[in-house]
Amino acid sequence: MIAVVKKAFDNLFGAGEAAVTVPPLDGAFQPNTVLDTAECVVEQTEPDNLIEYGGRVMFSSGGSLIRLAADGRTEMLESFGAPISALASDGAGRIAIALEGQGILLRDDASGERRIEANSFSGAHCVTAIAFAADGGLVVASGSARHGPSDWARNLMERRHDGTVWHVPAGDPSRARRLASGLAWPSGLLVRSAESTQIVVAEAWRHRLLGVAMKEEQPKVLLDNLPAYPGCLQADKGDVWLSCFAPRSQLIEFVLREATFRKRMLNEVEPEFWVAPAMRSGRSFREPLQGGAVKQLGVLKPWAPTRSYGLLVRLDGALQPRSSYHSRADGSRHGITSALATADGLLVTSRGGDALLRLKPDASRGGEKQ
Repeated sequence: MIAVVKKAFDNLFGAGEAAVTVPPLDGAFQPNTVLDTAECVVEQTEPDNLIEYGGRVMFSSGGSLIRLAADGRTEMLESFGAPISALASDGAGRIAIALEGQGILLRDDASGERRIEANSFSGAHCVTAIAFAADGGLVVASGSARHGPSDWARNLMERRHDGTVWHVPAGDPSRARRLASGLAWPSGLLVRSAESTQIVVAEAWRHRLLGVAMKEEQPKVLLDNLPAYPGCLQADKGDVWLSCFAPRSQLIEFVLREATFRKRMLNEVEPEFWVAPAMRSGRSFREPLQGGAVKQLGVLKPWAPTRSYGLLVRLDGALQPRSSYHSRADGSRHGITSALATADGLLVTSRGGDALLRLKPDASRGGEKQ
């Protein structure tokens, strides 16, 4: 009853989820050009899902699993028949590979390979993030019961809140247990070693981080009102790297509240031209936001409203923002989807920029805002 009254109040006064305001990029989110000036390790089509396995760095590109050599060259290890939506490694010989619409492939150096089928539990066809739990099982984030990982923009535009988080016991996926439901596209997971009973979940469409317990409890809000849609979470000693794959904007917040317009847009307009967030933009004059407020004399303003952006945030141990690294509206390293700290620096995937980047070593050690 309270939820119904609050929703009616928000709709009447434009508050809460009915607000169209977006927090400014200020303080720890002060814009810079660090991502655009970062070293490009390798150009690769839509890189994603950085992990370390067997002492080597691996990442995905579409349906390909790729290994990065010490000299910067890449080697394609395997190609699957479906896009890889998530990767995880336990650092002890096990790797989990989520394939869109096909479930999860588990590989163990000791016991071989097995598969968790897409129908093993509700949402296993839409795995957006995986992490190994302290008990040897898996923690799995499912973005939606209806859409696949590639349909993330449609899921947002349809305003669906049907995401879930699951605990899958080792060796018995039939005993998968739901830890949280009703989530708005959970897109990142972090099992914290110091707090192994709590899982940090990035809830993209509500632009916040949640704490989900391994036992059935109400999720707790750990960080709220982010200026972008959060995704992958990666621990780095005492800090946490948060990848934000697309920016929020007042225009998109407004469109999300116009049901009639959204329905016509989804039915009549090609997806790449929706008024919706994107991993990349500015490649067609048919895209929205191409007016004078964005470009002047053919030059894109770096502070202009934009459908895509590059943003990587460094959080401290209390999950509070300390600094951030940007590719602004006029940059090309947009759609940041994962980060991995290595001895040579911080590796970052720019899915919108088709590039694997490396930030200087002091960034991976948690250096101050640049």
